[in-house]
Amino acid sequence: MVQKLKLEELNRIDVETFKKVEKIPLVIILDNLRSMHNVGASFRTADAFLIEKIILCGITPQPPHREIHKAALGATESVDWGHESDINTAISDYKSRGYEIIGIEQTTDSVMITDFTIDKSKKYALILGNEVEGISDEALPNIDTFLEIPQLGTKHSLNVSVCGGIVMWEFAKALK
Repeated sequence: MVQKLKLEELNRIDVETFKKVEKIPLVIILDNLRSMHNVGASFRTADAFLIEKIILCGITPQPPHREIHKAALGATESVDWGHESDINTAISDYKSRGYEIIGIEQTTDSVMITDFTIDKSKKYALILGNEVEGISDEALPNIDTFLEIPQLGTKHSLNVSVCGGIVMWEFAKALK
């Protein structure tokens, strides 16, 4: 008979070990997110896939906050994070460190994520934009590549934390 595993049977690492373990070369930049639940869910996903760091830009809520913690379930303690008021400063910083800047956005130049080759020798910074407006217009010219997730239904977009989960998983699979 199939049984669900108990938490102690999952053999998860603790926060101290997480901090020391090698991360995949991937940074997540959250650009002006409004929802604390989306921020918390992004932290939780970043923890699951050993993401290097999260950068919270503009109005994106910052921990500690009860609503972020609800979705993050402690991942704000394990995942490194920082805040940058200006998205272009964050982009410039990571470009100068050799990261390829990828905007997850539907644009005239976007490539379907299924058609994009993730290069294991590169470091990436993925930008996820505001729930309504997407990535800030002033950041668009500074982004190297735009990726889009194929959608087959009637809706034009995915929830930002769902989108983040999909792209983090795709990059984690390729970069680990």
